[in-house]
Amino acid sequence: MNYKQFVFAREFRGYTQTEFSKSIDGLSQSNLSKFEKGFDVLSDKTIDKMIEKLEFPRNFFNKKIFNTIEISHYRKKTTLTLKKVQKFELACQVIGGIIDDMSLTIDWIPFNFNTLNIEEGFSPIVCAKNVRKKLKIDSDQPIKDIFNLFESNGIIIYEIETDEKIDGVSFITKKGFPVIVINKNFSNDRKRFTLAHELGHIIMHYSFPIPTYRETELEKEANAFASEFLMPSNEIKNQLKNLKLSDLSFLKNYWLTSMRSIIYKSFELKCISKDKYTYFNIEFSRLGYNKIEPISVYIDEAKVFENAYYLFKNDLEYSLDDFKNYFNLPEEILNNIFSFKRSKLKVFR
Repeated sequence: MNYKQFVFAREFRGYTQTEFSKSIDGLSQSNLSKFEKGFDVLSDKTIDKMIEKLEFPRNFFNKKIFNTIEISHYRKKTTLTLKKVQKFELACQVIGGIIDDMSLTIDWIPFNFNTLNIEEGFSPIVCAKNVRKKLKIDSDQPIKDIFNLFESNGIIIYEIETDEKIDGVSFITKKGFPVIVINKNFSNDRKRFTLAHELGHIIMHYSFPIPTYRETELEKEANAFASEFLMPSNEIKNQLKNLKLSDLSFLKNYWLTSMRSIIYKSFELKCISKDKYTYFNIEFSRLGYNKIEPISVYIDEAKVFENAYYLFKNDLEYSLDDFKNYFNLPEEILNNIFSFKRSKLKVFR
């Protein structure tokens, strides 16, 4: 059995080593620690007790879902605790593992974006322009069906139900599939910026080695990419000169971005002064727009992962037991991951 799977299951259930070892008769924290590092072997009886406590199918512990997503980037609040980030990441690993397992039966859409090495002089602005050009989107046009645009070009997107203040994460699965997981509970304009931000990471940061001294710049670069991808500077600049509060509703509706990102873009392009930028921030705070902006912009829906699930469920006629055996995951995890509007997993009679 793969000891790393036990680490994954224990952390997924929220147990520390001390808590878990105390719940298993005859298991010390020292022996558990050695086992989880691959330095020790436990008796079959102890292993059976651990599996029963963790409530994962036995075959799960023969798989290879590792304890880290090796290449990933987050948009999250810096105040989040490590435990909350870990919980979110473990859920993403399950999603990534399911995507890889599904690839044994179905063909995911091939990745069709050009990656560009920012170390060779490709700035985030150039990268964003290159993507829009490849997608044949005129620079004066907003990005409309953003989920479909990404998914039809080989990025698998999953909207996760979470109360954590994490916008999203992008990563590459063990089998090489690019994935973006975003917070389903955030506003549409925030989702759109997060998707563009994570696309920036995938385009600029996953296919090439990043020098250690530049790691602190990656979030800024992804933000710059997202801003240019959603609001091309050459086109929007004239609309941002002498920007007024009354202009923001129209601009938000057209470019499908937040008012705050429009204001920042205006300041960044020197269309407004620092004093005017400060004025906008004060007004936003006074009006309560820092928490909830007026106007909900249009956004389409992620479909590829959901359609893959229904291909298994309807076309291949997978029952709940079939899903449990295929993915080697507990029922409640599968029902949570596949909790789409149409239906949850059911046992076919």
